[in-house]
Amino acid sequence: MNKILGTLTLGLTLASAAALADNGRLLATGGASSIDGAAGGGITPWAVLAGYGEQSEWGGNAFVTRVETGDYRLDVAGGAVSYGNRIELSYARQRFDLGTLARDLNLPENTLSQDIFGLKVRLFGDLIYDQLPQVSLGIEHKRQKDFLIPSLVGAQRDEDTEGYIAASRLFLGGAFGYNLLVNGGLRYSRANELGLLGFGGDRRDERSVLKEGSLAVLFNPRWAMGVEYREKPDNLNFAGESDWADVFLAYFPNKHFSVVLAYARLGEIATLDNQDGAYLSLQGSF
Repeated sequence: MNKILGTLTLGLTLASAAALADNGRLLATGGASSIDGAAGGGITPWAVLAGYGEQSEWGGNAFVTRVETGDYRLDVAGGAVSYGNRIELSYARQRFDLGTLARDLNLPENTLSQDIFGLKVRLFGDLIYDQLPQVSLGIEHKRQKDFLIPSLVGAQRDEDTEGYIAASRLFLGGAFGYNLLVNGGLRYSRANELGLLGFGGDRRDERSVLKEGSLAVLFNPRWAMGVEYREKPDNLNFAGESDWADVFLAYFPNKHFSVVLAYARLGEIATLDNQDGAYLSLQGSF
């Protein structure tokens, strides 16, 4: 965790020192950081790009996230950089503590980890000002780092590439006078539990088209509340894989820092049911 906090401190220092963007975009329109590293919500990316850079400007962020269910814990650290509000590069390292499962089954490893390298390109539209919503296309290459357990439960490979498309729109005054953010996306993936349990399985080894989306109400420029949903594949015979959802509260005191707190419903993970718990993410942006 010290390394994660160090990453956040570095990101905040860079964000505070950077004068690379003139901060023309509205507060909160850079979104938070998803657990895969791309800009957006907590469990789903949005079509927005990291930071607050506009045309010919740089933007970016650094973040840390923890999800705690009681039986499991997921820690994520990473960052993203964007240019011209057109293209985004991101990176995230996920570390999944197997907790109760590792103790009960005396597993050979008690953690799983992976690296995620992302690219997102805004295709057309604008979050607020265009007649069309902002639409972005993204790819993520994932490398699972501890493949022994995934291979034993039926995973077919330790790395893979997946794609997604997302459309986002901010409706000014769209929710009883409050601003309303609507996001929808499709993902083409065969990742088991995001890829932490490898890719493909003994039940199914083909990519699936998966739905994901978000709704958020911005009560004022600094506070937002919303819900997210992420459909997931079911590739492994040894355990079912549940879709994910959360209810979140986000605070953006300024354009350099944000906090997201959520209650996440993750369902069954690696044979253990009712994996619901707290989600906390801290982000520094420029």
